[in-house]
Amino acid sequence: MNVTPPVAHSASSLTASASAAAPAGRRFSLRARVLTGAVAAAALGAGTFGAVSASASAPSAASAAHVASSADTASRNLQQTTHLTVAAATKAAQAVLDAAQRENQRVSVAVVDRNGTTIVSLRGDGAGPQSAGSAEKKAYTAVSWNAPTSELVGRLDQAPTLKDIPGTLFLAGGAPVQLKGAPVAAIGVAGAPSGDLDEKFARAGVAALTR
Repeated sequence: MNVTPPVAHSASSLTASASAAAPAGRRFSLRARVLTGAVAAAALGAGTFGAVSASASAPSAASAAHVASSADTASRNLQQTTHLTVAAATKAAQAVLDAAQRENQRVSVAVVDRNGTTIVSLRGDGAGPQSAGSAEKKAYTAVSWNAPTSELVGRLDQAPTLKDIPGTLFLAGGAPVQLKGAPVAAIGVAGAPSGDLDEKFARAGVAALTR
């Protein structure tokens, strides 16, 4: 908001009017005219600024209320979720490969987000060609049911059709990453001689996220 031009223009007009209205023999001195114009300009400027501020304050408040209302309405249609960063997922995946290497095992690892989308997938040196895909499916399964896949294998006795869900693999080697008990990601490992080893390495990846 810029009120300078109207104030300057009004001051000039008032000064000129005061000079013209005075009789020829009683014209104000230059100093008097300047002082008169300055006082008038200050008074007019204060009045103009106050008027503009008063008129502008109401729309501003209304606009703010409208924006807040719009935000509240939009927030009711949104859902917030927590996801691992790429850096964190990479750290966890590398921790898995390091744990496997210490036991001379060649594995692949996959880290998926809450939606089961792969964030990081690493195939360890010498890991079998099937291991990368299996690791992703184990991670997807673990995050879908928020449980280690070694535990989920037991559920097949009561619900054998679970294994028919696309993208899942009910074999040990998947571990969820939890925040306050809720799944935010999962790590899947495949390629070791047993599922127990795969899951041991997956847990090493989960543990790396707490350090």
